[in-house]
Amino acid sequence: MTAIRQDAWSEEDDLILAEVTLRHIREGSTQLSAFEEVGEKIGRTAAACGFRWNSFVRKKYEAAIQIAKAQRQKRNQHRKHASAFASVAGSGMGGPLASEGAVRSDGIVEELSIDAVIRFLRQWKGSYQEMVRHVRQLEKELNEKQDELERLRSLNDELNRQVSDVSTDYRVVNDDYKALIQIMDRARKLAFLAEEEEESKTRFKMDENGNLERIE
Repeated sequence: MTAIRQDAWSEEDDLILAEVTLRHIREGSTQLSAFEEVGEKIGRTAAACGFRWNSFVRKKYEAAIQIAKAQRQKRNQHRKHASAFASVAGSGMGGPLASEGAVRSDGIVEELSIDAVIRFLRQWKGSYQEMVRHVRQLEKELNEKQDELERLRSLNDELNRQVSDVSTDYRVVNDDYKALIQIMDRARKLAFLAEEEEESKTRFKMDENGNLERIE
């Protein structure tokens, strides 16, 4: 009789592993939970089941995995929408639907009457119109802020232009001041030279007899 290795996997084991794991993916559970459930069924550890799934079985069920993920996403969306609908209907909108229908544990509302739905939609319409008014008010405030921003930008541009003009005037005045200083300096030097020339000239004075006498 041929001995079967303890770690050998049969086709039935692989099938159980695939079915359970796909179910957990579809229901939004974790793969670890799936491996633990499979391990209890076939007498293996969760780690061994995880290794088998990732190394061999997963490759054979790629398409099924994508389908299971899509089903999980769709299921979550339905549950989310149903929960939100039940919450708004039961509490936020005064409970017109909660009183008319039953809410299941998964959030799906059952046994709703037409009158309850109509009342809910009317109240929802009022809330929607209030929300629209609020949005329009926010848009109005936003437009006012944008206008104020444009005004401030224009004012900033005007102030920058004035600063530029003042800077230009300052440079012109500064250049004129420097030129004036140079002119005054040259004039002072010329006056000093003229005084020196005047002093260096020979001077004469007239004596009592009317004769010119040189002054040393």
